Amino acid sequence: MANESDKAVLNSIFNPHLPLGTDNVTDIDGQAVEEEEIETEAVKEAKRFEVLGVQAAESGDINAAMEYFNQAVETVPDRPSGYNNRAQALRLKGDVQGALRDLDKAIELSQGHGKAACQAYTQRALIRRLEGQEEKSLEDFKMAAYLGSEFAKSQVIQMNPYAAMCNKMLSEVMTKLKEGESID
Repeated sequence: MANESDKAVLNSIFNPHLPLGTDNVTDIDGQAVEEEEIETEAVKEAKRFEVLGVQAAESGDINAAMEYFNQAVETVPDRPSGYNNRAQALRLKGDVQGALRDLDKAIELSQGHGKAACQAYTQRALIRRLEGQEEKSLEDFKMAAYLGSEFAKSQVIQMNPYAAMCNKMLSEVMTKLKEGESID
């Protein structure tokens, strides 16, 4: 019977362009990173606004999501999570520069550490990649991978032309084996 690690490896072989597993943030020893945040009333209120913003975004109401994320940022302006969430909504609205400003702010506030930084680096890398800034995108993916993002690690591998070529060849071989074809 395959364990979770085996399933992840097989998934990466058969689906080389999909993220690997869940995007848990871990430290160097593989332990989950827990954000240390003092739960003040303001932080609780900001989190409530963020939840409402995510719900609005998921239902397709990006304008309402923006309002909630703005309220979260105004409530606790030194909390990086609000900027991460607002950046996602800004990107969905087509405001790439605004999203990048918020992601830069989230990285600054988090001092480049923890889950918030990991998410900000990952989002910024995706935007930069879509904008054709491959080198900057790769730098951000490397930072997110260092901070523990499995998705970012998979992107770093995919952006390596030799690794991408090897993964493609391996995927083709595995597909042929799966379908009972001979390997030439």
